[in-house]
Amino acid sequence: MTSTPAAPAASVLFVCVHNAGRSQMAAGFLSHLAGDRVEVRSAGSVPAEQVNPAAVEAMKEAGIDISAQRPKVLTPEAVRASDYVITMGCGDACPVFPGRTYLDWALEDPAGQGVAAVRPIRDEIERRIRALIADFDAR
Repeated sequence: MTSTPAAPAASVLFVCVHNAGRSQMAAGFLSHLAGDRVEVRSAGSVPAEQVNPAAVEAMKEAGIDISAQRPKVLTPEAVRASDYVITMGCGDACPVFPGRTYLDWALEDPAGQGVAAVRPIRDEIERRIRALIADFDAR
């Protein structure tokens, strides 16, 4: 008798404008810390060409490799498929659907900044991700 894997406890979509920094770091932390317990997506309203190299470096310092990630465009389907939509400065570009939990994390944009400036943003994202996982686990 084979057991089927449990469905993820929740699905989370992280959204920022370029899907190159904050949302990629958040997705990296949630995937790393929650494993397959949570389905993770990220997208941007105006995706960049590549993930911010300073964000990649800052995450590498934390032991998480996001170098293979690519910015993706935000679609209504991605929002519909998510239980939680966590925005990080995308403003009104994010479509709203009933039955989803929306959170807005006000975080400094790491675009154009060096790794030293990205580290405190990374650390704040990690703190929020750990709190989010604790919230999931409490349910």
